Amino acid sequence: MTAESTEAADERHQRIMAEAERIMALGEASETVARWEVNQPTIGTWLDAMGYDNERFLNGEAPPSMAQVWTMPGLGRKRASDDPLHSMMELLTAEGYTAVLGTNTEQTYERYLKVGEHVRVTTALESVAGPKNTAMGLGYFVTSRNRWYVGEELVATMLFRVLKFIPKDPA
Repeated sequence: MTAESTEAADERHQRIMAEAERIMALGEASETVARWEVNQPTIGTWLDAMGYDNERFLNGEAPPSMAQVWTMPGLGRKRASDDPLHSMMELLTAEGYTAVLGTNTEQTYERYLKVGEHVRVTTALESVAGPKNTAMGLGYFVTSRNRWYVGEELVATMLFRVLKFIPKDPA
């Protein structure tokens, strides 16, 4: 690597980390309210799709792992303009990190959701780590934190980590 390319890489890293710090300072900057209340037809469809059969979830409660289902934007809706994960991903794309790979998720459920409840989710940028040289290529690990609420009550939390990277050239 030449001195000039090292300097350019350092400048790029400084831009990325400065923007990550700015976004993280916003905290729970984005909020999405579920389009519909928790409802039995959606629960039933999800159970069918997952091949999951549990009588409990046919009687007014939703499987905990459905928390994200209620607030997903779907194909026709757009993410909130202040979505921290989307903002960070756009910056990394602009800086040349064009590929993405979901790496892991950690979910915590405080309680079951019930039919008729209206869910909202907040999103925050938790961390950005890199650059890391991985088998996929050079990239940054970006972690966001989603928190689902019914009213002011926290009902679920998810940490979602992705690797945003520059793909290695195929050998």
